[in-house]
Amino acid sequence: MLITSHGLRSLCATHHQYQGRYGGDQVSRDKSYHQGTVWAWLIGPFVEAHWRVYGDRALANSFLEPMANHLNDGCVGSISEIFDGDAPMIPRGCFAQAWSVGEVLRVWAKINDPS
Repeated sequence: MLITSHGLRSLCATHHQYQGRYGGDQVSRDKSYHQGTVWAWLIGPFVEAHWRVYGDRALANSFLEPMANHLNDGCVGSISEIFDGDAPMIPRGCFAQAWSVGEVLRVWAKINDPS
């Protein structure tokens, strides 16, 4: 499964090349970047697609709650670029990533637009 509380994994946790933690030296980090790291910005397209298919606004908003909570972690008022693929989903990479923030705001505004 790719979906997590903080975005989508770049590789399923059951894949033999999966790496659940983003860390170590530069080479180690580069190797794990697309081997299971969670990308926060991908929550936007996922939530929008889920909402369009199922039409459940409350459920769509529930996918965004962990991101709202993350606004009080790390860089207060922002969303990290990536998270570890394994719990506890430690934020990594850029601590204030514009595309992560932008996608959460975009999809929140879209699914909560009363028109």
